[in-house]
Amino acid sequence: MILVTGGAGYIGSHYALHERARDADVLIVDNLSRGHREAALDTPLLVGDLTDRAFLSRVFRAHRIDAVVHFAALAYVGESVVDPGPYYANNIGGTLALLDAMRDSGVSTLVFSSSCATYGHPQYSPIDERHPQRPINPYGESKLCCETMLAAYARAYGLRYVSLRYFNAAGADAEARLGESHAPETHLVPLALEVAAGRRREIVVFGTDYPTPDGTCIRDYIHVVDLVSAHALALDRLRDGAPSACFNLGTEHGHSVREVVHACARVTGRDIRAVDGPRRDGDPDRLVASAGAARAELGWRPRYGELDDIIATAWRWQQAPRY
Repeated sequence: MILVTGGAGYIGSHYALHERARDADVLIVDNLSRGHREAALDTPLLVGDLTDRAFLSRVFRAHRIDAVVHFAALAYVGESVVDPGPYYANNIGGTLALLDAMRDSGVSTLVFSSSCATYGHPQYSPIDERHPQRPINPYGESKLCCETMLAAYARAYGLRYVSLRYFNAAGADAEARLGESHAPETHLVPLALEVAAGRRREIVVFGTDYPTPDGTCIRDYIHVVDLVSAHALALDRLRDGAPSACFNLGTEHGHSVREVVHACARVTGRDIRAVDGPRRDGDPDRLVASAGAARAELGWRPRYGELDDIIATAWRWQQAPRY
């Protein structure tokens, strides 16, 4: 059985759906602070917090878990800057409790949802796995600390893990069963699509004076379905006996904030009002992945290479019944 932490969240729910389609036995654990009960669909869900060690012990005692895919985390860069405490308590404390519960139960296989935020300001682009990890916000610091713990537990206790550092997730399940829904919403694509759908008056472009061609931040947008397929490949790799590793996940193509807003307008055929705002603390100017290692070692091949195709799936989700 695969334990999926944070499986009622955006990426975790898509991963659980992907594994169920492969006939895997999956159990979700989520505290529902940011996730949605409905996003679990028909996958069994246990509501509880990873920082609750007694709860975790009960989960591992009651179920025949042989691997963990760990998504559960607070993940807003801006929020982590203004209120860092919960990021250290939840992301680091929850991961530590999970690792101890795994060790106590003899479970030694883990796929970890990490982030390009561990790299900080890029020294070169695209960013590969050899790039120095120097995070510039508490969210990135918390993810880097978790990676450090994984390496330490691997040396001391025999943990075998894959850490996946991915860039900007976007898009939705092709059948619109799942999508991106946060409260509050802070991610660019759903915000722009909410303006297109008439649920929001405008979108704010945070920072127009970055050293980029149009002055706005550049990010590498990867479809959520492609992300979760990499998690499945990483788990397969570990089960086949491969050693622990870290991989970047991205399309290797960057798009500016303005380009994304224009793409959303193009896909929807609707005007999207965008207003300029100040920079947000903790935002690097450019984050673009080098994903060559994931292609070579995992055999990973993203299906969605075009930004418009990614946005089109998110737009279908925006127009479907939503949780």
